[in-house]
Amino acid sequence: MTDLERFIDQGTGREPADIVLKGGQFLDLVTGELVASDIAISGDRIVGTCGEYKGRTEIDISGRIVVPGFIDTHLHIESSLVTPHEFDRCVLPYGVTTVICDPHEIANVLGTEGIQFFLDSALETIMDIRVQLSSCVPATHLETSGADLPIERLLPFRDHPKVIGLAEFMNFPGVIHKDPVCLAKLEAFQGGHIDGHAPLLRGNDLNGYLSAGIRTEHECTTAEEALEKIRKGMHILIREGSVSKDLHALMPILTERLSPFLALCTDDRNPLDIAEQGHLDYMIRTAIAHGRAPLAVYRAASISAAKAFGLRDRGLVAPGWRADLVVVDTLENCKAEMVFSAGRKVDDALFANRRPVAPVGLDSVKARPVSAAHFAVPVTEGETPVIGVLPGKIITEHRRYRLPAKGNQTTVDLVQDIVKVAVIERHGKNGNHANGFVQGFGLKKGAIASTVGHDSHNICVVGVDEDDMALAANRLGAIKGGFVVVEDGRVTGEIALPVAGLMSLEPYESVRDTLHHLRQAAFALGATLEEPFLQLAFLPLPVIPHLKISDKGMVDVDRFALIG
Repeated sequence: MTDLERFIDQGTGREPADIVLKGGQFLDLVTGELVASDIAISGDRIVGTCGEYKGRTEIDISGRIVVPGFIDTHLHIESSLVTPHEFDRCVLPYGVTTVICDPHEIANVLGTEGIQFFLDSALETIMDIRVQLSSCVPATHLETSGADLPIERLLPFRDHPKVIGLAEFMNFPGVIHKDPVCLAKLEAFQGGHIDGHAPLLRGNDLNGYLSAGIRTEHECTTAEEALEKIRKGMHILIREGSVSKDLHALMPILTERLSPFLALCTDDRNPLDIAEQGHLDYMIRTAIAHGRAPLAVYRAASISAAKAFGLRDRGLVAPGWRADLVVVDTLENCKAEMVFSAGRKVDDALFANRRPVAPVGLDSVKARPVSAAHFAVPVTEGETPVIGVLPGKIITEHRRYRLPAKGNQTTVDLVQDIVKVAVIERHGKNGNHANGFVQGFGLKKGAIASTVGHDSHNICVVGVDEDDMALAANRLGAIKGGFVVVEDGRVTGEIALPVAGLMSLEPYESVRDTLHHLRQAAFALGATLEEPFLQLAFLPLPVIPHLKISDKGMVDVDRFALIG
């Protein structure tokens, strides 16, 4: 008997289903009703609802509600600081059965080797990991990246079964001004899915960007911006990560009327936040607690997300649909008590049977040793550029201050919460080093450093004391990448991330516990940011306060706050 014949026989009730969930209700995402019904599963799909079924395995879920598996529509698994296999084990129990990832971070370090690692991993994980091909490698000509991925290097991956399209197209100035490299990538994916990334882009420039066939966007930070983009045909991905937190700002658009054009995503979320708050389940219960209709929220978490990315087999509790199911206690609390991925009940044995994938990029940190002298900033006349951190956002401000001097060197100003920041090239290409100042970390002493530095992932270090900054940066080379905290000449906290300098080889539980210690070590330096390490990781991004685009499609270099 073929699978198809078995589906039909079990759906009609001629044969017992493989699994039947009995005694509960399911959320009908068409009408919003809770429907009392058995749910019959055959293989990887649902074959029966709205009736009674017999099963070879019957599971009593009395008093519980079944909803479709959650879909994270945009994330970088690397930001979880664990490998795809550990991410699978960490997040799937929260009900996230599909993720659409952009391996942008590892691709900027390792190029095609990093993308292949993710594709190989996606073939082994229990959750369905779909990959979008990284469109911006390198992300900018203003920083040294570890790789270069022109369209010729992406095309061999286009037909891979796990590839869903072209990942977030961050170079929106390049699109608007018809940069040939951008156009070549966009041409190759016309008719397929192209993901967007255009913070604050509005008006006719937005129209030009969308005319390139770009359909989704996760960078909206206001309801007004999101509504304009929805009106112009975009599917808005509401983001709530460890640093970028836009859920509250976008609550006004999370309605039943607009929910077919909305989805949820985390972008960047670490295991400590997942352990303390949850994943997409956290977004769901937060939105409902703030008055959003459960129908709108659960639609955005599943069926609307699936439709936005052309995943036509999932997102409803209905016959013929993929059996990605979450059994929750209540719609409001959204606590996943049981999860099914393609008809398989998620448990430890399921994870144990996955085939491992060999890690890559274990020697990717090739930075030259530095000393305190490398962090000296000569005195200049007038005001000094300063990066202004905005808590809860990855965008920063370009500020200017008169800073104190010591001899012929500009120094930190703790009264104004201004300390030093440096980016050190770590791919072994040129040894470049840039120094500057940053406001908003709250540091009173010591230094923190990271090899997670979006988007080129060089070493980024923030500190009050130059000797501590040098120790922190050099320690990253010794542990092959990660995060380091230094206080008064000694390392007080660290985590090794040897997989491309981005991900740990340890179980996610170990990473979670170590992150807790790291956060405390950073707070001991005076750090006031909720997520000092992930905020540090985004400091190398360009400052774009008014979105003025030159006729060459590039942001003016003068608006970067790093010096050198």
